[in-house]
Amino acid sequence: MTDDHHQIAGLLLAAGGGRRLGGRPKALLAHRGRPLVEHAAGVLRAAGCERVHVVLGAGADLVRERARLTGCVLVDNPAWETGMGSSLRAGLDSLAGTGARAALVSLVDQPGIGPEAVARVLAAYRDEHSLVSAVYDGVRGHPVLLGAAHWAGIAATATGDRGARAYLKENPGALTIVECGDVARPYDIDTEADLAHLE
Repeated sequence: MTDDHHQIAGLLLAAGGGRRLGGRPKALLAHRGRPLVEHAAGVLRAAGCERVHVVLGAGADLVRERARLTGCVLVDNPAWETGMGSSLRAGLDSLAGTGARAALVSLVDQPGIGPEAVARVLAAYRDEHSLVSAVYDGVRGHPVLLGAAHWAGIAATATGDRGARAYLKENPGALTIVECGDVARPYDIDTEADLAHLE
């Protein structure tokens, strides 16, 4: 772990309301006996992110009450219902002025992605111009590492349920891809059937 990695903040998007799960906030779904948000923040830490910002939306007060997120910076996204784009913008805003040179973005509802995949993406960081994405058998997914030089451009295009996707598509030459399909499974917990993935 180089000193540079101290400048990378983990950014966990955990604001989703679980519309297709009967409106249960995803952050509070139980996984291994604890709220999913706790598990996801732990993955970022285990991979080497010392600073972790967690964007909350649906059930934010309950998440604060039930999840042990000691040491994490909790960021409220009052516009969470508009989609992931607003959570990404809120998270990047919260990192402005902290000295972070990159944000490693992960999603709360992907418990099949563990520290190994996150550490691989982290290892591809070079400087604030870095743009890195995990891919699974060649298909782009999370986590993504967004260098600070790109934050303004990403915030300008992150709307609705699109996070950094549009920006990454417009800047393919800047993007480093890291295959993680051998160490992680990128399923989402979106529907009742997906709950079978939780332990």
